[in-house]
Amino acid sequence: MNRSNGRDLDWSETAGADFLQLDRSQAPPGGLSDWLAGTLRQAVSDGRLPVGGTLPPTRVLAAELRVSRGVVTEAYRRLAEDGHVEGRGRNGTVVVAAPTGAADRAPASPRAAPAPRAPFAGPPGHDVWDTLRAAPARIDLTPGVPDLAAFPRTAWLRAERAVLTSLSAAGLGYGDPRGTPALRRAVADWLARGRGIRADPAEVLIVAGTAQALALIGQVLRHDGIRRIAVEDPGALGARQQLHGHGLATPPVPVDAAGLRVDALRAVGAPAVLLTPAHQFPTGVVLAGERRRALMRWAGEGGLVVEDDYDAEHRYDRPPVPALRAMLAERVTYAGSVSKLLAPALRVGWVVAPPRYRDDLIAAKRLTDLGNAALPQLVLAHLIESGALERHLRLLRTRHRRRRNAMTAALAAHLPDAVVHGAAAGLHLLVTYDAAVPDTELAAAALTRGVKVQPLSWHAQRPGPDGLILGYAASTPDDIAEGVATVAAVLRGRRRGAGPGRG
Repeated sequence: MNRSNGRDLDWSETAGADFLQLDRSQAPPGGLSDWLAGTLRQAVSDGRLPVGGTLPPTRVLAAELRVSRGVVTEAYRRLAEDGHVEGRGRNGTVVVAAPTGAADRAPASPRAAPAPRAPFAGPPGHDVWDTLRAAPARIDLTPGVPDLAAFPRTAWLRAERAVLTSLSAAGLGYGDPRGTPALRRAVADWLARGRGIRADPAEVLIVAGTAQALALIGQVLRHDGIRRIAVEDPGALGARQQLHGHGLATPPVPVDAAGLRVDALRAVGAPAVLLTPAHQFPTGVVLAGERRRALMRWAGEGGLVVEDDYDAEHRYDRPPVPALRAMLAERVTYAGSVSKLLAPALRVGWVVAPPRYRDDLIAAKRLTDLGNAALPQLVLAHLIESGALERHLRLLRTRHRRRRNAMTAALAAHLPDAVVHGAAAGLHLLVTYDAAVPDTELAAAALTRGVKVQPLSWHAQRPGPDGLILGYAASTPDDIAEGVATVAAVLRGRRRGAGPGRG
């Protein structure tokens, strides 16, 4: 018998709860507890209330449904008697078991879920990075990640406490889409000290990493009538994907030991070029002095340079190289981030653009997301201004150099015939080899042995040598040695009877 029939309640009022979208009008008169118990039981059965889920307090749910508390208490009691929920005092009423046969009552899927796509099966698509990250591996030597275990947690927490202590209530509202003034000042100072760039804080736009920087630049260039932006070849696949996503063609310009070939850039005829002059990805070469001067002449004649300064701070055996932005500010759009300094998860970067594109980039950023989250910006500004970020960079250089040395030693021991590129700086090495084994096949075989690497061919638009891009910053020296030994063993095992390579 239902102990709470609800006859004293005014049914002319509509009452419901956000929880499970419960609607009291669906209950028959005099059967509120029956209806509520049955609805909750069905929610447990179909998974809307999973095992471990918590039901609302009886007083709260009764108030939302405008029923007496006894109605809810009775429904919960019935589920407890069935063994579906359990009262746990201050932890509330918790779902502990689904009804028997619930799986049998679940609607059958019309078709089996597709198997996950193998990272190296066919040409890389836009989801290739998600697929590669999700692929399990004992040792991850993919490039582009710093030593995340070295993240300065104590300094970050100290900076966060300092920011929250001094932050006004107004500081928690919507802010400037260009970024917080504090971070724009700090970035301007950081670029002046470390990259030779003289920029006013008003020229700095804070973005969600270099990926968003390229997306915004692509939008603005497209709106300005530019349909082609030349890129280095080989050059970062991810950057090309960002530009393609905004309708820009990316004609390739070859890279040699002196960097981008400016004569080939002129022959391509594109009005803009994206390049990584301080540490070319993936070859690791530095754009030579004469090439820089030739590129600046090309830009002075009307060309636009987009400079991706993705990891210029990480150098070990060579002097610093000034940014191109410092040479011809009117024709260079500069982009950088903290992904290689602190962690990609922060999603904080910056763009310094020529006056011609500055307002359009700010407008594109405003329409995209109204600006980055303010609190991480303020914490990062505090780290920069206090000197903590510079101290962290010195620590990273020591750790990364040790790991770079471990990788070069392992390559010398296990792949003595391979050619190693870009060892003087950065977070990765490029290794090319003289064997008729396609690099995608080698990377796929290494992954089956638990080692994750990236094939050079992913980043090339024209035929070229086979090779692997090996990141070392995020792995221990022991893992690096084991990973390189595994790749070498796989390569030796596939040399016999292998078909022709790509180039």
